[in-house]
This record gives sequence, C-alpha cells and structure tokens, in this order.
Amino acid sequence: MGIFKSLKGSHPDTIGGPRSQSNDETNSTFSHLRSQPQSSQTLSHQQRSQSNSFVSHSSQPLSPLSHQAPDVEPPPYHDWTVIEDTSLLPPPPSLRYDTSPSGNASPSDADRAHEWCRARPLVKPHQPLQTQHDMVKFGNVRLIRPLEFQGDLSMQSPGFWKGSTKQRSRDSCLLSSLPLYFAIADSPFNTRRKKYIYFEVKILRVGGNSRADESSLALGYCALPYPTWRMPGWERGSLAVHADDGRRYVNNTWGGKDFTTPVHEGETVGLGMTFDIPDSPPEYQELPAEVARLKVDVFFTRNGKPSGGWSIHEELDAQDDLGVDGLDGLFDLYGAVGTFGDVKFEAAFSSRDWLWQPD
Repeated sequence: MGIFKSLKGSHPDTIGGPRSQSNDETNSTFSHLRSQPQSSQTLSHQQRSQSNSFVSHSSQPLSPLSHQAPDVEPPPYHDWTVIEDTSLLPPPPSLRYDTSPSGNASPSDADRAHEWCRARPLVKPHQPLQTQHDMVKFGNVRLIRPLEFQGDLSMQSPGFWKGSTKQRSRDSCLLSSLPLYFAIADSPFNTRRKKYIYFEVKILRVGGNSRADESSLALGYCALPYPTWRMPGWERGSLAVHADDGRRYVNNTWGGKDFTTPVHEGETVGLGMTFDIPDSPPEYQELPAEVARLKVDVFFTRNGKPSGGWSIHEELDAQDDLGVDGLDGLFDLYGAVGTFGDVKFEAAFSSRDWLWQPD
C-alpha cells in the first residue's frame, strides 16, 4: 500500500492516476488482452504490467511502472580505481594529553603567560652581523639566566655550560644569547642549502637528596619573546622534549604528546631541527617566502644515537593543536633549556662537545 500511496496522482497513466477512459474503453482493453493467445496459463511480466496499467489506445508501448527521473544532472563520475598520490600529505596528528603526569605548573602561571604572549607578538627576524653568524656557526653561544632561575650557571668553555638548581625551584627557561637559526641568513629559500641546528644536554642529577621533590628539565627551541617562567614547548613559538615524561610539546600548554621514554640521570639527549626546500612541484618553489613554507623536521638523539623525530607540518587537530607559528622557518629560533626542582646539567652548543656527530 505504501507504493501505491506514494505514486498517487503523480503519473496519469500509471497506478493511482486519474482514469481518462470510460468503462467501455476499459472493458475493450481487457477483452483485447484476453483474446491474445497464451503460451502458458500465467501472463508474462510485461503482460501483467500492461493489464494492470489501464493502458490507452496508443500505438506506442507504455513504460514500466517507475518514478519519473528528476530533471537534474547526475553526480560527477569518480574513477575509484585511480589511487591518489598521498606521499606529500602530512602524517596524521598524534594524540594529545590534557595534563602531564609530572607537571608542577600552576594555572595562574599559565594564565599569566597566555596574557603575556597575547600582548607581545613574535619579533620579526633580523639580518645578523657576520661576527654573530660565525659565533653561532662555531658554537660560541652563551646561556642567558632568567630572573626565575634559582641556582648556579657557568661557562666551562666557549659553548659548553654547567648549571644546577635548588630544591623546589620554580619553572624557568634559559635561552641562548643568539639565535641558533637566523630566518633571513639561514633560510634555504635564500641560501638554496639545507640548514640544521642542534645542541645537547646531559643530566647529571635529578631530585638531589629529596626524591619526592618533582624535578626535571627540558630542551627545545623558542621564538622571541618568550615567558621565561614557563617551560619551553608550553607557549606560542616553542617546542621541546621534556625529560620527566618523555613527551614532546609544540605550542602545547596541556599534557604534550607521546614521543620517547623518560630521561634519567647520566643520559645525554640532543634536539635538532632541519630546514629544507620542500619536496613539491617546481611551481610551488617559485612562490614568495611569505607564502611558500619550508620543510621543517625535528630530530632527537639519546646518548649520541638518533632516537626519533617528527615533522613540524604534520597534520594538526583543529581543536587541540595551536599551530606551529614561529617554528616554520620564518622566525629566528633560540636554544632553550627548561628546569624545575633540583637538577644539575651540562649544555653543549659546540659540535666538539657532542656525542652525536652529523654525517
């Protein structure tokens, strides 16, 4: 009954349509059908369709019962046998945690940092002096001690530093005195060469005599300005790997993403970034630098051995991730060492002091 009801009144010559024939014409039609010889006792499908359709005296056969096709274009054809090349697409996003299992930062510190960053946009890159560029090239970099740092910090040799903090020290972020990456002088769009930056940190002590005291450090990179009472990776324009939970943080003020296992006393870890012209069609490379984007990757080492990495331009979650502003090769980037609690460490910016050696 549902079919008959849906067709009612929509097709004049089909079921449910208005009868334009008189009773005599209808009887004549059935008489004509009954007079045809039958090869079997049952009518064929076409004959049953005709006998149930109240046909008219037309020389043209009637169409089978159906809805009239809407007067619209069919959807475009897609050849599902053709597999698109996805090699240039970014990898899928990693899962993000809402909190870190060992984080000790207060919500008020986080709120203050967010407001601080909103009021201070990232500074534009600058063209370094040749002497500055050479100092970074040879690892002659200083660590700047922020106001929040509670402890000792000293340079043992050019580019090689030792530091220690006191128990229950608050979060602090030590930044290099010069950018390790100069966005103008080092950009592969300008030099036509791949560029990498790197430094290492060795953990000499974590927690001291009080193992209950939450203590750890992080190593990463930051674009300026950066709130130095926050660990690197937590705020805009920064990334880092945190030793306490082994997670990576990229502009991530929550709990980071899984990356490696926690780092312990006696281990040396290194963090580097590479900047290169992207693998893409030639016309893409002709775009201006402010439109085109570099291929930027992060790599991590553990005791001198490569131990994973990720692409800055991996696919991001629209709701959870805050983007990669400041980290895409368009801004100067400084080395960063974050500390909290009681820690002792060494930081090496010169290749002569690294366990890992580039090819």
